[in-house]
Amino acid sequence: MNTEKQFEEALADCRTLFEKKLHDYGASWRILRATALTDQLFIKAKRIRSLEIKKVSMVGEGILPEFIALVNYGIVGLIQLQKGFADYVDIDVEEAMELYDKNAREALELMLRKNHDYDEAWRSMRVSSYTDFILTKIQRVKEIENLQGETLVSEGIDANYMDIINYAVFGVIKLREQQR
Repeated sequence: MNTEKQFEEALADCRTLFEKKLHDYGASWRILRATALTDQLFIKAKRIRSLEIKKVSMVGEGILPEFIALVNYGIVGLIQLQKGFADYVDIDVEEAMELYDKNAREALELMLRKNHDYDEAWRSMRVSSYTDFILTKIQRVKEIENLQGETLVSEGIDANYMDIINYAVFGVIKLREQQR
């Protein structure tokens, strides 16, 4: 198992879905303010946790699509931090995909550095732990937003988004392994 290759494959699947939704909806997410984006991440992660506990989906979609959504919304979050929100869609598909690719590449590079230091620890973790860590990161983002970014020692919102993306990609990889 090659972590970098698996991570790239999972990100490619997330990118494909992002690009299709971009075709259908345009970059409508540009309108989201930071707090709304945080709430969107929260409902995706909360749904994963609910399905992990209840073991039944009344909607029919499972956990894997929600982890993919967390990756994509996490990248959207990074883009929104960099550009700020807009009152109307102000970027085209090409620019949106360039920004997506730039942030996905940075998430991959961060994962590789951390994976080196943590020695593949993610492989021994439970998928439910990724969910709980993501929910914790979202709560931290909410606290930072409530403090209007005025933290004393904490990493910023961007670092939390990166961790959300990386844990969600690990979830995608693990769930795909379980399906095989």
